[in-house]
Amino acid sequence: MPDSSPPSQQPRPGSAAPGGEGTPVLCGARLADGRTVDVRLGSGRILAVGTAGSLAGEAGGWGARVDLGGYLLLPAPAEPHAHFDTALTAAEGVDAVDAVDGVGGAAAVGGAVGEGAGVAADDPSRAPGPSGSAGFSGPSGAWGSTGFSDSSDSSDSSGASGADVQRRAVEAALLQLGHGATALRTHVRIGGGAGLDRLGAVLAARAALRGLADVAVVAAAPPVLTGAAGADGRALLHEAVAMGATALGGCPDLDPDPAGCTETLLRVAAEYGCAVDLHSDGADPARLDRVAAVAGDLRCGAGVAVGPCGGLARVPYETAAGVAQRLAGAGVAVVCLPQGDCGAVREAGRGGTRGGPVRGAAAQPFSHAPVRLLRAAGVRVAAGSGAVRDAANPVGRGDPLQSAYVLAATGEAAPAAAYEAVAGQARAVLGLPEVRVEAGFPAELLAVRGDSIAGALSLGYSRIVIHRGRVVARTSAVREYCDSGAAELDLPRQGLRRTAG
Repeated sequence: MPDSSPPSQQPRPGSAAPGGEGTPVLCGARLADGRTVDVRLGSGRILAVGTAGSLAGEAGGWGARVDLGGYLLLPAPAEPHAHFDTALTAAEGVDAVDAVDGVGGAAAVGGAVGEGAGVAADDPSRAPGPSGSAGFSGPSGAWGSTGFSDSSDSSDSSGASGADVQRRAVEAALLQLGHGATALRTHVRIGGGAGLDRLGAVLAARAALRGLADVAVVAAAPPVLTGAAGADGRALLHEAVAMGATALGGCPDLDPDPAGCTETLLRVAAEYGCAVDLHSDGADPARLDRVAAVAGDLRCGAGVAVGPCGGLARVPYETAAGVAQRLAGAGVAVVCLPQGDCGAVREAGRGGTRGGPVRGAAAQPFSHAPVRLLRAAGVRVAAGSGAVRDAANPVGRGDPLQSAYVLAATGEAAPAAAYEAVAGQARAVLGLPEVRVEAGFPAELLAVRGDSIAGALSLGYSRIVIHRGRVVARTSAVREYCDSGAAELDLPRQGLRRTAG
C-alpha cells in the first residue's frame, strides 16, 4: 500500500542509521521479485541478504535497524545527463521559447532545495548556506570550506558568479539525490566569456558533495571546434581534462562541420582515455552514423554516449532502424530525455548561434528518442532528466523516476525496463559497477514507498536513499483525508479526526 504511513524508525540523513553502532540492517524490505528480506550493509557494500527477520537480531545486536516495511528496495538510480551550471536559473514568467539560448539568459533565482526533497528538513547537519539557501555539512565540511578560488567572485557572460554556479550546482545535485540518484553526470559549458570558470565552480561543487553522491563532470565544448575559429576551443578541451573533467562533450550540430567536430571530440577523448557524451537531436541520421563510424574506428564506442536523439523519432522507421543498428554495432549508447530537451539541443534545433531561434510552425515539437526501436536493435539506452528549472525547462524536476514513468506511460518500455533505463543502464553509461540487491554488490540503494515497480513509478513519493552503505537522504510524504463518513472504506491514508466544537 503506497505511502500509507511513515515507517516507525528512520535514520537521519548523513548517518549510517539511527541510534546504535555496527553494520546497519534494512529490515522487512520488499524486493521487485516479491520477496520480503533483511539486508545487512557494511564497508559500502551489501554484506548479506536474508529472509525477513533473519538478520535483524536483537535491538542493538547487529547494529542499527532501519524499518523498511511497506517500502520497495531497488538499486539506486543514476542521473546520466544533467546541467548543473544552468540549473535553477529559470526566472518566473520567462517562457523557454523566448529565452535567448537556454543557457544563462535568465537571471539566477536559485533558492533552497524544494520542501520534502533532498536532505530531510529536520537534519541538524543542514546549516544555512549563502544567501539563505539550504547548506549542508558532510565529509568535506560546510559551505565555506569548499576551497573555491578567488576566480569564483568573477562573473561569466551570463552574469552569474562562480560562487553562484557552485551553489546552484550543489542545490541541484542535492535535489536529485533526494529523488534517489546517488551517481550523477553533469555537462558544463566551457569557452565563451566564462572560459573555464563554470567548470571550476562545478568541480568545487563535486568536491563538496563527496560522500553524499558521486558526480562526474563533462566539459561541453564551445559551439565551434573545427577550423581556425575552433583553435581556442580545442585548447580548452585539453585544459578541462587537466582541471579534472571526467568526460568530454559538445553539440556537433552547432558546428559548421558537424562530422569534423565529432571526430575532434572523440580523438581528444581517446588521447586521455575519457568518456564522450555528445548532444544531438538526431534529426540528421548521417551525423549519428558519423558518431558510430568514428567510435568504431577508434575502438572507443563503449565510452561514447549521444543524446537526447528525439529527432530520430521523426525520421522514417527504416532509416531510424538502420541508424540504431550502426550505433549498436559501434557500442555507442543513447541517453534519452523523456522529461524534455535540454538547452543545447533546443539551441541547435532553433538555429543556435547561426541565425537565432526558429519560432512558430518551423520549430519542431518535442519528442523523446524511439526507445523501443533502439533497444530492439541492441543499443544501450539510458534515460536522464536533462534541464532542472532552467530556461529550457522551467519546471524540470530532476527526478529519475519521472523519466521512467514517462517511458512506461508512453509505451516505450514496461515499468521494470523503464526503471532499468534510469538505474542499471544509466550506471553502465557512467562506467559504474552493476548494483543488485545481493551480497557483494555496492550498497547504492533506493527504498521507495510501494509494493511494485509500477506502483513506485506511479505514487512513490516517500523515499530513503542509501549511498555507500549509509542513508544520505530521506523524503517522507503523508497524505490525509478528512472524515468522509465512510470508515468502512478503510482509506489508504491517515484520516483527520473530527474534533468537537
